[in-house]
Amino acid sequence: MEEMIYTVAETARILKTNVAYVHELRKAKQLKFLKLGMWKVRKQELERFLKDSEGLDLTDPYNPKIIE
Repeated sequence: MEEMIYTVAETARILKTNVAYVHELRKAKQLKFLKLGMWKVRKQELERFLKDSEGLDLTDPYNPKIIE
């Protein structure tokens, strides 16, 4: 069965980044999470984030910039 909800650590692994950066994406409201004991993100939300973030530099998630 395919997973539909990911933990922060799983999300970091999928995005090939670290847990701290995933928390920054959450705090900057770039990626919407829910709290079920621990922070979790739905697969559909992660797919939306990836689609909407194409062409952006999210090094600073509070100040996204268009990649030129």
